[in-house]
Amino acid sequence: MTLTLIVLLAVGLDRCLGEPRNALHPLAAFGRWAGILERSWLDLAASPAKQRWAGILALLGAVAPALSCLLALPAIPALQAGLAVAILYFCIAARSLEQHATAVASALEAGDLALARQRVGYIVSRQTQTMSEEDVRRAVIESVLENGADAVFAPLFWFVLAGPAGAVVYRLVNTLDAMWGYRNTRYRYFGWAAARFDDVLNWLPARLTALSYAALADTGRALRAWLQFAPLLDSPNAGPVMSAGAGALNLRLGGPAVYHGQIKQKAWFGGDRSPELADISRACGLVQRTLWLWLAAIALGDYLA
Repeated sequence: MTLTLIVLLAVGLDRCLGEPRNALHPLAAFGRWAGILERSWLDLAASPAKQRWAGILALLGAVAPALSCLLALPAIPALQAGLAVAILYFCIAARSLEQHATAVASALEAGDLALARQRVGYIVSRQTQTMSEEDVRRAVIESVLENGADAVFAPLFWFVLAGPAGAVVYRLVNTLDAMWGYRNTRYRYFGWAAARFDDVLNWLPARLTALSYAALADTGRALRAWLQFAPLLDSPNAGPVMSAGAGALNLRLGGPAVYHGQIKQKAWFGGDRSPELADISRACGLVQRTLWLWLAAIALGDYLA
């Protein structure tokens, strides 16, 4: 089975089925295992240095079993091809991302701001209880653009580059970063390894995603927004992705947001317009067109190889 066919089947499964329910998703079991490791290692580490080492050991202990099982499978072509399709399907979440964004847009369209706040809270880490409608629109568009890179294009990149093992390692590390990568009292040192490893794995895919967003919309504005605003954003990888995406759509995103009860004065970035309801669909469309672009590039590379 060719690389192109494997990728198309996995993307097709995601499009038709979406993500499995949480209890049935392999990442749910992985999250429980990571939680056990966290409680076992972090609570025994008193000093920052020990917490950092505990985080390194916990990361290795979380990822190694899954990777070992994958590498130990027998070299049967049909089994490996089928497993590759299944692994990539579980590692990407294009349909789920679109569904979450559409659910928020539907609540806003119905005039139910409380429901929209609740639904956007499923995909952002900021507090949503006091958001205005415009805050909700900005938050969901930012999430679509950023998670397009994290949950769609980075797994695809690592699958193409390093096969199922590459996609698995990326997705597990990205999950650990979502669990431990906070700069608060509990995770500042323990989550350091997961956060830095995730930064390394995301560096090139994020920039390829940003270039893709720019290529498929307002290219000049997207590139200018990337150069001007990405250095102002906290994340070295989300910065290029979100600023280029916001510029490509000519949307002004960012601004103050509430995290853990405190207002964070985030930078404004992107274009000139405040986001409207229809821009949620435009952001989803940009991610979808980018996916088609990547599939075409994978098919061309597979053909030329």
